[in-house]
Amino acid sequence: MTDTIKLTQYSHGGGCGCKIAPSVLAEMLAAMPKPPSYPNLLVGTESSDDAAVYKLNDQQAVVVTTDFFMPIVDDAQDFGRIAATNALSDVYAMGATPILALAVVGMPINKLPLQTIRDILAGGTAVCEAAGIPLAGGHSIDAPEPIYGLVGVGVGHPDHIKRNDRAQAGDVLILGKPLGIGVLSAALKKNELSAEGYRQMVDTATQLNKVGATLGALPAVHAMTDVTGFALLGHLLEICRGSRLAAEIDYAALPFLSVALQLAEQGYATGAADRNWNSYGAEVVLPPDFPEWQRKLLCDPQTSGGLLVACAADAVADVLAAFHAQGFAAACVIGSLRAGVSQVHVR
Repeated sequence: MTDTIKLTQYSHGGGCGCKIAPSVLAEMLAAMPKPPSYPNLLVGTESSDDAAVYKLNDQQAVVVTTDFFMPIVDDAQDFGRIAATNALSDVYAMGATPILALAVVGMPINKLPLQTIRDILAGGTAVCEAAGIPLAGGHSIDAPEPIYGLVGVGVGHPDHIKRNDRAQAGDVLILGKPLGIGVLSAALKKNELSAEGYRQMVDTATQLNKVGATLGALPAVHAMTDVTGFALLGHLLEICRGSRLAAEIDYAALPFLSVALQLAEQGYATGAADRNWNSYGAEVVLPPDFPEWQRKLLCDPQTSGGLLVACAADAVADVLAAFHAQGFAAACVIGSLRAGVSQVHVR
């Protein structure tokens, strides 16, 4: 981590914790006119999905998304890497493969040294290289707070696109990465995050969700999304609402970053965790006397989090094998879906 420039001091929030609260976003979009129908638009605004998908022909669909945020870490290259990894995740979450990216850059030019900005851009470029795609351009503005991200463009077979609203009753829920990045970011902002905690945070947030393209080709994978700013509960509720199902998750089965778990029990949490709960807590059923710190972990905003998969029960072994083969050691079954009111039941 750099000792001279602390990027987080220039922003009021960081990472996917910057996202507008789900309830506020819903209110903002409620009055939007319904767009006209386009037969080749396979995924648009109707399902709060990760990316837009447009069918080019019977063999190809183009997947387009954009994602950007303010610094979640102080190190410039790590910030660029995390932001770029997070943006490309939306393409993978649709079951597609990225083919190119454009940079979205807003920087306080009179506050940050040019070398710091170069390092942010270099971090994003490194992730695109790791994904095997060109960073082919972008757009920049002089902004009061540092902002970085990507427009991600991908391709996939129309039959392999995985929406977040096609889950089925009886599906098993599998999560690809451990939770707790928001807790670690809260400790970092207080200068109380250990070197091991920082390593866990960066290693997790910069792991590309490439496995999404593999999972897209599996017919028994019915729905997929990635867990980001709205936390596990929020993104699972999007699956439930869109698919008109209820979910049950086993808290004891959830994977957590070990340092985040320790810090959460000590009371570390982000303000976004409470905003998330206030937005969708009425749709969540918790056990009696469920600890407050555990509830906040379920609402912890993840920056560049893992893929959340709903698949047929007989495909669990194949899905886990795909995750594990591509380095997602923490991937595991966390619950299931059933017929019922669109709620999440935690046991």
